[in-house]
Amino acid sequence: MRAVITVLGKDMVGILAKVSARCAEAHVNVLEVTQSVLQDLFAMIMMVDISKSTVAFDELADSLKKIGDNMGLKVHVMHEDIFHSMHRI
Repeated sequence: MRAVITVLGKDMVGILAKVSARCAEAHVNVLEVTQSVLQDLFAMIMMVDISKSTVAFDELADSLKKIGDNMGLKVHVMHEDIFHSMHRI
């Protein structure tokens, strides 16, 4: 099982480190990362493997959202099945 994590907000030091550290704590494996900085706007998309996660999906999503809130970022976690359903014609 996989999930998509998106992060948007003002660029600052430590965004990738904090999000990936939380994933590691939950035994969520980061499969792919793409990030861009456009002027001072940070945008990141991560594809993660949640099959061996030690926390419930909602708990992971809430903890990542809280990290984002503390840093002034918008963090969204979406299960891969939902992602595919939303983008199916």
